[in-house]
Amino acid sequence: MKKRLTLALLLSALTGWAQTGLTNDGASITVETGATLYVAGAVQNNAGGTLSNLGTVQLTGDLTNAGTLASGGKLLFSGAANQTLTPGPAATVGTLVMANTGAAGQRTLSLPTNLTVNSALILQSGLLRTAAGATLTLPDGATLSGEAPGQYVQGNLRIVRAAGAGVLDFGHGAALDRTGLGAVAITRTAGLLTTNVSRADAPGTTGTQGIDRIWTVETATPPAGPVAVTLQWLADDDNGIASFTTTQAWRALLGSASWAATGGAGPASVSGGTRSFSFSTVALGRLTLGGTSAPLPVTLVAFTATAQGADALLRWTTASELHNDRFEVEASADGRAFRRIGTVAGAGGSQTDHDYQLVDPAIARYGTNLVYYRLRQVDSDGTAAYSPVRTVSVDRAIQPAGLSLFPNPARAAATLTGAQPGAPVVVFDAVGCHVLNVKADADGRASLVLPVGLSTGVYVVRTNTQALRLTVE
Repeated sequence: MKKRLTLALLLSALTGWAQTGLTNDGASITVETGATLYVAGAVQNNAGGTLSNLGTVQLTGDLTNAGTLASGGKLLFSGAANQTLTPGPAATVGTLVMANTGAAGQRTLSLPTNLTVNSALILQSGLLRTAAGATLTLPDGATLSGEAPGQYVQGNLRIVRAAGAGVLDFGHGAALDRTGLGAVAITRTAGLLTTNVSRADAPGTTGTQGIDRIWTVETATPPAGPVAVTLQWLADDDNGIASFTTTQAWRALLGSASWAATGGAGPASVSGGTRSFSFSTVALGRLTLGGTSAPLPVTLVAFTATAQGADALLRWTTASELHNDRFEVEASADGRAFRRIGTVAGAGGSQTDHDYQLVDPAIARYGTNLVYYRLRQVDSDGTAAYSPVRTVSVDRAIQPAGLSLFPNPARAAATLTGAQPGAPVVVFDAVGCHVLNVKADADGRASLVLPVGLSTGVYVVRTNTQALRLTVE
């Protein structure tokens, strides 16, 4: 028969003792090696209190620590309803066992703050769920066992492994060849049904979400070549995807939600409630899986804009592409209103680097000291995404001679450059009627604000003996 008593100051060498609730208000409580303290209820370790566990502490309620929790032994959560482990700021846990016997939806152990489990995380029954921003960490040498449908870690589970060689199964659905990568940490975020937190998503499209698991891979040394990776997940995290006959791995940079295909597409292996998919990738970061029409199809790894004499040279590089139809290069004189100045065909589908460039000639025609550029990447189905903006300074000392109009075609206004200072500038329509009269300023520029309602067509801009055609859209 189990004995029950109220524990006020010290417990040592207990075997098979039971307690109905336990509150420690500043004492030191020790459970020695081989001993078991069973608490039918909650454990509250208040500020100033110390709970040292070298044996087993089993409880059916919550564990809240505001003092010192040093549990090199085993913490066993065996309630019949949801439980919470609040480890507090000074806590160490050797082995954590989840054995909640509650009904479905009532057998979750919640972890509101970060926790490190130094020896083993054992899942026997129920779910362990980390709060937003909290991470459960298993350092090098710690093990994970027992994950199965309805019985796994939801939220952030981080597993760290020291440098080594060959393929290593981290235990939480990720295996990779760590040769040459140094120490590796992989954080799996799963089961939260939150876009770009636990699942990938392509903005502006329909039906393109990946599975409800994302693995964030951090390595001491970047890969020197393709890395073999296998990702595994449970049916719980299918995220509504009905078939995995065509599966695609997706990658994003660390901290990014811009996804691109990596590795080839193919069928996932499905066995019972578990699925797995293997691929190779030349870069790591955030990894997930989905259908072949899932997240954004292009990874843009570089985009530069530099002055080249009187011109601007635009260069960009992609690491991978899928269904990439084209890049539309856009320019702006003020950083707000952009217009297309050129189009460069995309590679369609590719898993290797591609370099692109476009020259924008005579950028002094913009009539500004700074020109803004961006890329509009267009997918084969019309989906578009924009790059960051780059700028190029205009060198007035190498401006080409002659008149220039920008933009051309125009809608409401255009700027003429290269005129004589103070010279009259006149805009005529196709039959020779005056549409606009202005004067060039001291820099030889003239702002042509077109009358409201002006018809579309071709007009002539004349100053002294020179003239240019202006197309109004």
